Amino acid sequence: MLRMKPYLALCRIALSLFAAFSAATGFFLGPYHRLTDVLPSTAAVFLLACGASALNQYQERDIDAKMERTKRRPLPSGIIAPVRALLFSLVLILSGLTLLALAGGLKPFALGLFALFWYNLIYTYLKRITAFASVPGAAVGTIPVAIGWVSAGGIQAAPQLAVVCFVFFMWQIPHFWLLLLRSGNDYQKAGLPSLCGIMHPEQISRVTFVWLFAASVSCLLLPLYGAIRTPLVYFSLVPPAVWLVWGARFLIRKQALVPAFSGLFQRTNIFLFLVMSSLSLDNILFRAP
Repeated sequence: MLRMKPYLALCRIALSLFAAFSAATGFFLGPYHRLTDVLPSTAAVFLLACGASALNQYQERDIDAKMERTKRRPLPSGIIAPVRALLFSLVLILSGLTLLALAGGLKPFALGLFALFWYNLIYTYLKRITAFASVPGAAVGTIPVAIGWVSAGGIQAAPQLAVVCFVFFMWQIPHFWLLLLRSGNDYQKAGLPSLCGIMHPEQISRVTFVWLFAASVSCLLLPLYGAIRTPLVYFSLVPPAVWLVWGARFLIRKQALVPAFSGLFQRTNIFLFLVMSSLSLDNILFRAP
């Protein structure tokens, strides 16, 4: 088990599980037939997310070595040799893509390949040249939902999918900026462009609050596009939205300490988890035959 821990660290299990749950949410939202059909596509997204994470750490091992937050990761610390990490990531990626193709066909496979391309090539490259890479990079967070949706037989142009992807996109950007506020100096030490070099932290805090407020409001648009069927589930989204905004109010009052950013970072994760749970429950109860 001790030998596996560094490889599990490469996978960033919590983040990969979040991607898998996103895919499950998309599947439940779609016109599926059996609940058990969600397992192959969800497992495929989990494997693909693990592989993309490991590949990203291989790509950025030189940057990670310069950052306090990441210098103890398996590659910069020397626990795992780069070639082993690369092979490990490729096995996971090929396994995930193969399972996507077998479970869902060409569309989920193509979306999985696109997610890999966007995250490991486009976004990873943009981080080195622009402080605003998180904006196009946020698109990656919407793809697992789309994979689940098309795996369940949904069409890609459906309004239900569009509004759910929009919620994920709106959540993703402040989620990254909170990480930046918590560890902004690390990015500058590593020689990466950072918003902290362009804007004052208080400015970033205020912009982050606006995005968080918009993310909380966006989830209330879900029933307008048919993503939620029942009033009870819809109104259950109001408390998490208010809870998120209330917890973020310090961003517009004063420059907060790092623990406050860390707490709000966790709050944003819980908020999206509650949104995904509400969407899944609503569609399991009222769409499953």
